[in-house]
Amino acid sequence: MSPQASSTGTDAVRRDTPQRRALREHLEGTESFVSAQQLHDQLRAGGSRIGLATVYRGLQTLAESGEVDTLRTDDGGTLYRKCGERHHHHLVCRSCGLTVEVDGPGVETWAEQAAQANGFSQVTHVVELFGLCAGCTAAQA
Repeated sequence: MSPQASSTGTDAVRRDTPQRRALREHLEGTESFVSAQQLHDQLRAGGSRIGLATVYRGLQTLAESGEVDTLRTDDGGTLYRKCGERHHHHLVCRSCGLTVEVDGPGVETWAEQAAQANGFSQVTHVVELFGLCAGCTAAQA
């Protein structure tokens, strides 16, 4: 099933809902990755009546369509962020969550070479870098 197909298995395209638009708009103003629970709390604090299950479903739909990026946490959770259209990687502060989009031409070359050397095609990859941002490093000094 393509990311745009409905969950009923028909060829109908998933419609854009006010809830998905609210998620998209809120994520556009967020620099860090956030969990579904954090996003739900932020929307509710702003007066939205959106339910947590709706947030989870909406984020899943936005991730499947490529509109938001996802990041797996060490405990198996998923975080979400609205990113640019081009392929990129993330540098994430382990302390405050600040996220910077970074290009990785060396990673791209390595992935292509590894795939070719092993007879693979249509390879995708995910590379995330974690560290402390300058502000958090200074605060710890």
